Amino acid sequence: MKYSQRIEKLPPYLFAEIDRKKKAAIDRGVDVISLGVGDPDRPTPPHIVKAGQEAMAKPSNHQYPFGAGLMPFRQAIAAFMQRRFNVTLDPASDIYSLIGSKEGLGHLPLAFMDPGQVALVPDPAYPVYKNATLFAGGEPHLMPLNEARGFLPDLGAIPKDILRRARLLFLNYPNNPVAAVAPRAFLEEAVAFAKKNNLVVAYDNAYSEMYFEQAPLSFLEIPGAKDIGIEFHSLSKTFNMTGWRIGWVCGNPELIKGLAQIKDSIDSGAFQAIQEAGIAALNGPQTYVDDMRALYRNRRDLFVDLMRKAGWALPSPPATFYIWAHAPKGFTSTETAGKLLDEAGVVCAPGVGFGPSGEGFVRFALTVDEPRLKQAVERISRVVWQK
Repeated sequence: MKYSQRIEKLPPYLFAEIDRKKKAAIDRGVDVISLGVGDPDRPTPPHIVKAGQEAMAKPSNHQYPFGAGLMPFRQAIAAFMQRRFNVTLDPASDIYSLIGSKEGLGHLPLAFMDPGQVALVPDPAYPVYKNATLFAGGEPHLMPLNEARGFLPDLGAIPKDILRRARLLFLNYPNNPVAAVAPRAFLEEAVAFAKKNNLVVAYDNAYSEMYFEQAPLSFLEIPGAKDIGIEFHSLSKTFNMTGWRIGWVCGNPELIKGLAQIKDSIDSGAFQAIQEAGIAALNGPQTYVDDMRALYRNRRDLFVDLMRKAGWALPSPPATFYIWAHAPKGFTSTETAGKLLDEAGVVCAPGVGFGPSGEGFVRFALTVDEPRLKQAVERISRVVWQK
């Protein structure tokens, strides 16, 4: 069977490949500790589950949920954005529900790119930005995220011939996989850069609530950002709702209309019962979010301390539940991940799977409890790093 050229251009999807290798190890009888995929191990808070269960029983929710989403859901989003970021949005025009933020990011280039146009993509990055660009017939131009620059792209280093063809600029802070946070000055620079070069900014803010010391910004807080940008949010990580598939895009209404036209042709909207669960999440008690942050802060501190004692060079990240660690000297990221799985039964993500600039790093996701984290580091510390 011959596949399309689009499919032929795609590398194996990183997280599906990690899951395949994990399952293969389990089938061999390995007691695997999975720190590979960023899937929270805690359940969805009970009041959200209850709201979803009650909404499931409503016949009115059993039909196609066409369009931007329930107005009460969009109003809850607007209230959240006002409360959290002091960003004012019109629920009728500035917000559109998504079947998870990944879906919206994946469809966006289809709305704004023609074949041969360029999307500016961070490197390393969540693979969807690059893959979605390829699906749209566009060309990804990778912007290296270097440790020396605080994992911020050097916008001034992008060649002029690339900028002439560029249409989209993807940004993601707090960042997956490197766990960096963008300062206000960089976001102001990005707004000015996008306006000067007639770019659409797609700002992925899925980890906005997963911070430890200082709350990250919304791109839409920056003056002028709404003129050229939209921001993607997800309930997945904040409320442990990864399997529910619910999120939103907000910002410039004309850009949202473009994405909506693609979505209306491809899907029929987010299930209304899950939107009602989303209302309960956004409007309900936020102590669960505070508890989540405390949980991951404790895991971060434990893991970083133990790994440093074991001889690993890694930072203490300010946000997300990821640890972006240097691979042992002389080992590639893929070799490191393979060795950890084969000899320690620990799954991590090779940095190169997020892009060429990820070579030399691996990513650990803190998605197991503290006893298992301790066990993981004990196993890792016994691995002999010699070729």
